[in-house]
Amino acid sequence: MAFSRTAPLRRELESAFAERPFAVTFWDRTTVPATEPGAPTFALRSPQALAHMLRAPGELGLGRAYVAGLLTVDDLDSAISVVDNFEPPRVAVGQRARLGIAVVRACGLVWPPRRPAIELRLRGRRHTIARDRAAVRYHYNAGNEFFALFLDRSLTYSCAYWSGGAQTLEEAQEAKLELVCRKLGLRDGERVLDVGCGWGSFAIHAASRHGARVLGVTLSEPQAALARQRAGAAGVGDRVEIRVADYREVADGPFDAIASIGMVEHVGEERIDLYARCLAGLLRPGGRLLNHGIAKLTDFEATDEGPISERFVFPDGVPLPLSRVELALERAGFATRHVEGLPDDYARTLRHWLERFESREQDAVRLAGIERVRVWRLYLRAARQAFETGLASVYQVLAHRLM
Repeated sequence: MAFSRTAPLRRELESAFAERPFAVTFWDRTTVPATEPGAPTFALRSPQALAHMLRAPGELGLGRAYVAGLLTVDDLDSAISVVDNFEPPRVAVGQRARLGIAVVRACGLVWPPRRPAIELRLRGRRHTIARDRAAVRYHYNAGNEFFALFLDRSLTYSCAYWSGGAQTLEEAQEAKLELVCRKLGLRDGERVLDVGCGWGSFAIHAASRHGARVLGVTLSEPQAALARQRAGAAGVGDRVEIRVADYREVADGPFDAIASIGMVEHVGEERIDLYARCLAGLLRPGGRLLNHGIAKLTDFEATDEGPISERFVFPDGVPLPLSRVELALERAGFATRHVEGLPDDYARTLRHWLERFESREQDAVRLAGIERVRVWRLYLRAARQAFETGLASVYQVLAHRLM
């Protein structure tokens, strides 16, 4: 019987994890209770969920089981906190062996599970142009309509600016675009580069409100096509060029100003100095750079954002400490003029995105499939928590290229 198969595992789990800020419910409806009130319950809906965890112990196995629908939780926010913060006790060798035997007995004869269909495993050296292109295209393969479900009308996919008194997401994103233009001091006719231009929101704003001539670059073909349409519809198609290119492939400077909004997180430690040199080389002497990006505030030695983000959300995306970004800019010949942190603004932005996403979840399933919807449900919450709890921040760095 199923009960007799899971009973030894339940006993071993209770023994190995005497303090448990979580509960576990098995497919036979039996439970290992939590030892703390209000703890989340991880429900294993099939022996395949355990098989995922055996195949890849830790966060990756949990993530695969969740994305595949074999693991559910009753409180996703609390579950994310447990995964981030719980430090399991050291388990003796003999107890690990008993746990392993109990897992095998509970699962029975189970074929090794397949990885979720949307999981990505990149090959080759990190942050080559080819690998970066593959990583970006994977993220945006969900499609323009999918992102439009939860972004504002301008399709701005970065931190909004609420501190100036905005009340709606649309107002806050417009305020952020204007804030960037104001910090850069854009003037009519100036030539501007928009690195990682997305769907063109900044390029269109800078051209229509400040008369700039803007080149926007993205690695996503669908993004670029829609950005061009939007620029034409806004009446600035003659002042906005959208190009499918890597920042390392832009060679037609000099520019008066550069905006890099939400892109530096994807550069990596391997290329951050090259990134800064490339941008400096594209600016005229005295030209201005506004670098807007997420920065980590803890775990400085980590080389990736964890297996779930690496395989399912932002492959190769690794926010660096602000100090490392600043060092790269200084080495490249920039002088920093102003730094502003906006962690509360990003937490509030993510709350709006999550609310919009969950209100349109059935449309999201139709557009991108249930596995990707589970990933985004997890990702938006985890990102919001990172800004709320001080694991990450977002900074706007205004710098000028020295003469």
